[in-house]
Amino acid sequence: MNVILRFKSIIEINGVNPYVVVLAVQVARLKKGWRKPMPVCVRVNGVPEVPWRINLMPVGDGNFYLYLHGIVRKASGTKVGDEVTVEVWFDEEYRNGPMSALPSWFKTALKGDVRAKEYWDGLSPSRQKEVVRYFSGLKSEEAQVRNLERVMFVLGGGKARFMGREWNGSESIL
Repeated sequence: MNVILRFKSIIEINGVNPYVVVLAVQVARLKKGWRKPMPVCVRVNGVPEVPWRINLMPVGDGNFYLYLHGIVRKASGTKVGDEVTVEVWFDEEYRNGPMSALPSWFKTALKGDVRAKEYWDGLSPSRQKEVVRYFSGLKSEEAQVRNLERVMFVLGGGKARFMGREWNGSESIL
């Protein structure tokens, strides 16, 4: 049986991404010496009933970010600034899920912009997956248009914030 880590934390925000910090000493209880993204199951305030599968993301100082997906926050009725009780455990089976299909509106835009397509192809698979997952959650056409303009700008070498990150031309692919 996996170790279940339970702790209290305050939900913080990194750009547009709500998260809690999981300290290095806590992560060591799950898997000693782990340094890369760690697949885990998570519940916040005891929900959702079926635990959410996600990766803890290394901060660089031994600590990890546990990004709290909207589904988890909605189920727990929480927001940035709230104190929450977090349950997290290592997930031996999670492999970061299947990649969503590239939306046709994004695929079409990439075909029409050689430089943006080159930058897109240079992104790591995990970064591509992050962008595609974000796009798959957009509900309105207005949101799709707004985000398409922004991503094409940054993939084309523009400097801007997109998805909680600073993008700076070729530096954005690192």
